[in-house]
Amino acid sequence: MAWNEPGGSKDKDPWGNKRKDEQGPPDLDEVVRKMQDKLGGLFGGKKSGGGTEGPSSGKGGAAGIGVILAVVLAGWLIYDMAHIIQPAEQGVVLRFGKYVDTIQPGLTFRLPRPIERVERVDVARNRDVLIGYRSAGSSRAGSKSSTVANEALMLTRDENIVDVRFAIQYNIKSSSEYLFKVRDPDQTLREAAESAIREVVGKSDMDFVLKEGRSDIVSGVENRIQQILDNYESGLMVISVNMQDAQPPEQVQHAFDDAVKAREDQQRLINESEAYSNDILPRARGAAARQIEEASGYKEQVVAQAEGEAARFKSILTEYTRAPEVTRQRLYLETMEQVLSNSSKVMVDVEGGNNLMYLPLDRLMQENMSAPSAGFSPGLSELEAQAGSAARSAQQFIQRERDSLRSRERR
Repeated sequence: MAWNEPGGSKDKDPWGNKRKDEQGPPDLDEVVRKMQDKLGGLFGGKKSGGGTEGPSSGKGGAAGIGVILAVVLAGWLIYDMAHIIQPAEQGVVLRFGKYVDTIQPGLTFRLPRPIERVERVDVARNRDVLIGYRSAGSSRAGSKSSTVANEALMLTRDENIVDVRFAIQYNIKSSSEYLFKVRDPDQTLREAAESAIREVVGKSDMDFVLKEGRSDIVSGVENRIQQILDNYESGLMVISVNMQDAQPPEQVQHAFDDAVKAREDQQRLINESEAYSNDILPRARGAAARQIEEASGYKEQVVAQAEGEAARFKSILTEYTRAPEVTRQRLYLETMEQVLSNSSKVMVDVEGGNNLMYLPLDRLMQENMSAPSAGFSPGLSELEAQAGSAARSAQQFIQRERDSLRSRERR
């Protein structure tokens, strides 16, 4: 029957203890005594009737405490001796403060402290250092960068000042050297980088730094930084060197922009002149080659014609030697035929009388019609008049010749 049901005992609580009408705060001594009794029973001790322990209970309690202490000590030793090194880390083992070994990623057991101590070093994380400027925040948010003048301004070989900015990425290649060889490796790398940049820029001209020499300067700076770090045994390795910007100081930026524009105009004019030269020179060379070929062809023609004339003259000389009179007459006739072939008049040889001249009117009219009509050529009516006059003169001449011929025949 439940204690709070009808018929139950209301003087007892659910645990069978008698209830009191008035409850006060618990007695602290009683609580401590009960806890001691429970611990004594746990370690094998026995309670006495008056609340005190006998001699056997003291020995059992000490043994239990010893077991607990041994378990706790063993757990602490195991915890202190086991070292889990993450894949991106290396563990540096120190024995009484002296470096003895480097632990690779994985589970390793070493001697407990204070004999040995393990320092974990993150060797996979890429670190960066900025020379000449400082970034105000994340680049994705469009952050602005502030210039550090004492780092950015550098003197070139031709005694000009340039404003350069570098971003260098590096990581740890030797965790033991990183921890013990140099007091502050990161600061050492910054100072080495600034020194290397000043050295490389100081050996170059300003135009080389601002224009075509960027890749050479970046390569030289990277090699020089790594050489300095290796000499110091800093345990750092340079991954990349980026030249963010290179420009003249702000005070002379406008003058430099004008000089750059003038240089670009100069280059543009040079390119245009070279294009014009490349267009004119081939044409001139082609014309010269054509004239040379024409001259060569004319030379061959003249030489061949001269040789032909000489050969012809020799052949005629041979014939003349054999028959002088016949050859002389043939040459005369050929010459006259060649001369009279260009004349528009025809001479008719009449036996026993004067020679009769014949005018080819159709040929004359054809020549007058084919002449150009502009400027000096006569009109159509004028040509008809001239043709009619010439025809009448020819008819009169022919009639006179006929009359004279008839009179001769009568005699």
